[in-house]
Amino acid sequence: MNEIRKFIENIEPMSDSDWQFFSSKLQKVKLKKNSLLLKIGEVEDHLCFMRKGVVRFYVPREDHDLTFGFLFENEFVTAYDSFLMRTPSEYQIETLSETILWKITHRDLEKVYEKTDCGNIIGRKMAENMFLIKSKRELSLLSKTAEERYLDLFTDRPKLLQQIPLKYIASYIGVTPQALSRIRSRIT
Repeated sequence: MNEIRKFIENIEPMSDSDWQFFSSKLQKVKLKKNSLLLKIGEVEDHLCFMRKGVVRFYVPREDHDLTFGFLFENEFVTAYDSFLMRTPSEYQIETLSETILWKITHRDLEKVYEKTDCGNIIGRKMAENMFLIKSKRELSLLSKTAEERYLDLFTDRPKLLQQIPLKYIASYIGVTPQALSRIRSRIT
């Protein structure tokens, strides 16, 4: 749990009493590789802090999945739109490695927002960060070539290239695995 507190303290200082209240609401969960955290049609009820692991966000398709996001250790994981709106998710979240999460329910997070001094500030700053990541990804898809998006991964998300199967990276940058192979051979 120290990792979560450190992460939160980097966003906004948290008093011991606020931390005590927040941490009492957390539940530790261990998942195997290829476990589904959330299926299409389910309402996201948890915000999770990933202590260990890698997850991907995707829309399953018969011929190939459409992967649109990855998260790693020491990041928050949730289908945030479903979590906020309390509506069924239109995508799935899957572990790509053994994963350890600390989870808090939507209801308990609302209590943290109500009863702690810094809960709302931390929530707002996390939401702003998620928006910036999403906005950057959308602009990249609209304004850059697949090769430029692939090269950006080297600087923006080097962990991604080391830990994620190439078929998922290809989907993430919007190309087929064969097109990614051609891009890789051109730049090496």
